[in-house]
Amino acid sequence: MKKFIIVTNNYLVEDKFSDLEIKFLEGEVIDVLKYVRDQVHIGYKLLSHPLGGSVKPNETPYKSVMISKRKYNEMDMDSLRIIEESIQMAEKLLRDRKMRKWPEKIIKDFAIIDLDLISGAIESAT
Repeated sequence: MKKFIIVTNNYLVEDKFSDLEIKFLEGEVIDVLKYVRDQVHIGYKLLSHPLGGSVKPNETPYKSVMISKRKYNEMDMDSLRIIEESIQMAEKLLRDRKMRKWPEKIIKDFAIIDLDLISGAIESAT
C-alpha cells in the first residue's frame, strides 16, 4: 500500500496513476497549491516540492504534488513554510506575468512534463 496521495489538476496523472490515491482538482496551479496548503494545515506532510522542476507556475496550467497519506497530530512546520513560500511565489509570478494562451500542443507538453516530474517523485517514494 502506497503511503502518499497525489494532488493534481493534470488529467494525464489521473489517468496513468488511477491505481493510486489521487485527489483530482478542476482548476489552476494556484488551486492545487492552496488545497495542499489546507491539507498541511490539518496535519498532512509534503512529500514532493510544490515548485519542483524548471517550469514556473505562470507558464504551465498543470501541477501535481505528493502529500502523506497519513494525517499527523501536529502541523509539519517545514511543509507549511515550503507550501506558503510556493503560493507566494506563484501569486507573484502570476501577478507580474499572466499565463499565456498556449496552443493545445504546448498545453499537452506541459501535462507530459508535470507527469514526468511526479512520476520521478513517485518512483523515489516507492
